[in-house]
Amino acid sequence: MVDGYIAYASARATQADALEAAIPRISGEVLALRESGGLTGPGPIFVGIGASLAAACAPVWELRQRGVHSWRLGAGDHPLPFPASVHPIIGISQSGKSTETLAVLESVDPTLRYAVVNAQPSPVSTISTRTLSLGNIPDSYASTIGYTATITGLGMIADAWDGGEIDSRWVELPDLFRWTEQTVGARAGELAATFAGAATADFVGAGPSVGSAEAGALLFREVARVHAAGMSTRQYLHGSMESAGDGVHVLFGEERELDLARMLAGAGHRVILISTAAVPEETNLQTVQLPLVGPAQHAILEALVMQILVGEVAIQHGIDVEEFVFHHNDTKVEGTA
Repeated sequence: MVDGYIAYASARATQADALEAAIPRISGEVLALRESGGLTGPGPIFVGIGASLAAACAPVWELRQRGVHSWRLGAGDHPLPFPASVHPIIGISQSGKSTETLAVLESVDPTLRYAVVNAQPSPVSTISTRTLSLGNIPDSYASTIGYTATITGLGMIADAWDGGEIDSRWVELPDLFRWTEQTVGARAGELAATFAGAATADFVGAGPSVGSAEAGALLFREVARVHAAGMSTRQYLHGSMESAGDGVHVLFGEERELDLARMLAGAGHRVILISTAAVPEETNLQTVQLPLVGPAQHAILEALVMQILVGEVAIQHGIDVEEFVFHHNDTKVEGTA
């Protein structure tokens, strides 16, 4: 245990079991929220910072697929008070102490305040009218199970919102998670070697995988100290890829990403493609094929690949994953409730 967190390796080693235990518990809490009169009406606006914001990407995509208007917004990127709206605000904060998320919730009508937190009780959950708790799951400082459990909770909220049903395939996810862990873990050293000598990395994804690109870039900055950027495929195509150099390009997707992967590899750039499609490897192009599941569940498997990869890159680069360089005193509020 380090400053209230468990070691990254320990969190990774226990993540499959923790996720398997969390899925039925979170499902029960989501159903209880719905039965109490929540999860209904206009689509939610998810607010969060960092990985919490990234975790909302696939759930927002699922809601929009169902025809429900929904958004995710950076909690610190809007003037307060938050503009009056009929849309519920779902504050996402694993610690429940994120200052920006708390400030947004405090500025809206209490009847619109939802919270998705791991730590319960916490300041964010205390001021919220409805709270989904992930269960105080022990997590690492560079989040592992906290992140994947957050996607689980948000994904189930998206499933159940306004008359929907929780996807029955959630119960199958732990087995797919373990299969991915074993399959990718066996290649971790080989995949991580792609980052040898790379000072930069671009993480690029489409649709529900944009959050995985953002979270992947964040994780590589936090854990492996690689200068990384995450963005959507279409944004990348509109000029950003012109600076492709002696770095690594991690792509998530099944459509335009396949052509992009071959284009970059053909130009001599190092590429790792994470996709449900079966894509042959070639010079400069390594591929990781994932099972075909729903968007939120897919985001969890993509996150697992990033966790495995960044841990091995840190080892190969001689970096202590538990040691962060900078610490801030204004991103978390004090107190536990």
